[in-house]
Amino acid sequence: MSGTGGRAFMLILKVGIIAGTLDIADALIFSHFRGVGPGRVFQYIASGMIGMRSFQLGTSSVILGIALHYAIALTWTAIFFMASRKFAILLRKPVISGVIYGLGVYLFMNLVVLPLSGVPHPIKAASLASRINGVLAVVLFIGLTISLLIRHESRSAL
Repeated sequence: MSGTGGRAFMLILKVGIIAGTLDIADALIFSHFRGVGPGRVFQYIASGMIGMRSFQLGTSSVILGIALHYAIALTWTAIFFMASRKFAILLRKPVISGVIYGLGVYLFMNLVVLPLSGVPHPIKAASLASRINGVLAVVLFIGLTISLLIRHESRSAL
């Protein structure tokens, strides 16, 4: 892969992996303090695609969860990257655009994706701590990280 397309792909890959890693690290740490192990976190992610069966499939659903998590992070990175090529304001104001983007990602994931997925729907509402952590994680580790890194890397790489 060469040229601008290859550099763009590598930038999206690099930034998506960084953002995805920060986001999942938050989820794993937060879950740990709630008594939930890493395998269960990834099985929960996989349940979005395969439903409750995910919790009986062991390692294969953990691997699926990891793959899905990073696929989602890369998708959000690619969307921001493409939008930043069309709307220069996103790179001129990376903090504001990153926070707004992160809030948009959070709302889309929670109001559209999760309700349509196979993820088990809890009987009781999420705790306030869980909601605050969820919003902050997506805003900081997805929205803001993607925005700042795309801006930084775009100045030197593309």
